[in-house]
Amino acid sequence: GQDFALTVVQLCSLKVSRSSGSVKLLLNTFLCLKSLPVSAVVFRCCALRAMSTYSSLLLSRPTDCVTHVELNRPEKRNAMNRAFWSEMVSCFSEIAEDPDCRVVVVSGAGKLFTAGIDLMDMASDVLQPEGDDTARISWNIRKIISKYQDTFTVIEKCPKPVIVAVHGACVGGGVDLITACDIRLCTQDAWFQVKEVDIGLAADVGTLQRLPKVIGSRSLVNELALTARKMYADEARSCGLVSRVFVDKEAMMAAALEMAAEIAARSPVAVQGTKVNLVYSRDHSVQEGLDYMAAWNMSMLQTQDVMKSAQASMEKKGPQSITFSKL
Repeated sequence: GQDFALTVVQLCSLKVSRSSGSVKLLLNTFLCLKSLPVSAVVFRCCALRAMSTYSSLLLSRPTDCVTHVELNRPEKRNAMNRAFWSEMVSCFSEIAEDPDCRVVVVSGAGKLFTAGIDLMDMASDVLQPEGDDTARISWNIRKIISKYQDTFTVIEKCPKPVIVAVHGACVGGGVDLITACDIRLCTQDAWFQVKEVDIGLAADVGTLQRLPKVIGSRSLVNELALTARKMYADEARSCGLVSRVFVDKEAMMAAALEMAAEIAARSPVAVQGTKVNLVYSRDHSVQEGLDYMAAWNMSMLQTQDVMKSAQASMEKKGPQSITFSKL
């Protein structure tokens, strides 16, 4: 029972500090474990052990099928250091393959979402690149930039929908991150800044490519990227950068988790197929998108989820009443 669950957690060496986020992780873990069979307890503990190894991220499972990824360097304003860039790739690659996760919520610990790239930690990568001549130095810089780009592209390529919840500042690399997510929420005190021109470079890990497609106004994107001015919550909502604005972080996180649970209750075949096709259609013509959708659904329609969902609808039951197989 409960004693066994706690023992397994200890055996799996789940490292928990005294931080509020870590305490919450332990409590959520214990509450989930105490009602599970032995085999499920062991599996969950091993997964949580892997989650606990990240230094810049804190992962938890607040509800069934929902993974919460929290930027977890509050003492550094969640600045993106070396570890962050590799850990995000590992994290979302694992999430993409995890059948127990259907939706992801991303947020930031502490007083703000993120201050962007940790310049003190990252400067040597670009300012002191390796190479015997200009060509080799340039090639190595290109590889570094491509690696950073992959950090956010992996979010977009993850078949699980990603909801990002922004409070306070979202600067530089933070804008690159949120534009790769599927649904963006923010608090009334949130603000966004494409900061790169102020530090002598062009934004190079996704903002200039994704932001125009997110908000649809190239003039506004040009203004934001060329002047580095701040965009506040009301303007972010009016231009379509975020879909909803909340009075504070607590209200926003409650809404984000509720939305995630609603999505997670639906057929994972339908949900993941919808995300994949939305991303594909964004970058292709209408006809190309239709052709891709037809090819996709000629196999995906052969699922029991359609019949289960139709039956529940006829019985006036919600998707929460249906048990869908893992995907």
